[in-house]
Amino acid sequence: MPNSPTAPRVSAPDLPPVLEPREPARRADLLAAALELTGTVDLAYATLEQCAVQADADSIDLTGATLLDVDLPEPRIASLRLRNASIRRLRITGGRIGTLDLGDARVAELELRDVRIDYLNLGAARAEDLDVVGCAIRTIDIPQAELTRVRFQASRSDEVDPRGLRAKDVDLRGLDALSYLDVQSLRGTTLSSVQVQQLAPVMATGLGITVTD
Repeated sequence: MPNSPTAPRVSAPDLPPVLEPREPARRADLLAAALELTGTVDLAYATLEQCAVQADADSIDLTGATLLDVDLPEPRIASLRLRNASIRRLRITGGRIGTLDLGDARVAELELRDVRIDYLNLGAARAEDLDVVGCAIRTIDIPQAELTRVRFQASRSDEVDPRGLRAKDVDLRGLDALSYLDVQSLRGTTLSSVQVQQLAPVMATGLGITVTD
């Protein structure tokens, strides 16, 4: 298909010109807020709409939260938990995150740009329009995820676990990955010819083919 894969449709968060400083709290309803997060932060089941977040924190818990139009520049976070969250237009640029946990999340329009991440978990997530640009991600876990219009550009990873992945318009050509745990689960993704050549021995082994010269 000449126009495949379709590129993600990602736009910048829509933020108002003036943001009001607010304090984080579990189940908080935060609109047009400026947040400065440090230490251990509990924002589980909160709603963040049109918010800008500065974070230098050990742990931020956004389990079950709703994020709409949120900007997170230059974070320094050991653990960012977004399990079961609902996300639309979240942009994370620069900085470093130890663990970014998006397990079971529902994601639409997520941009990760120039971020260093030790562990990215998208297990069982449903994600549409995800753009990963210039990122270094040590481990990417996407087992049982449903990914649509996802693109990696100028990014690298040591290990990718795609077991049970359901992919549509997932472009991996810009991801320099040292290993995939299950290449047969890459059905529906797009790879470059060089990537396919690198993966050929593993593909042959998975098909029960003996390659010898």
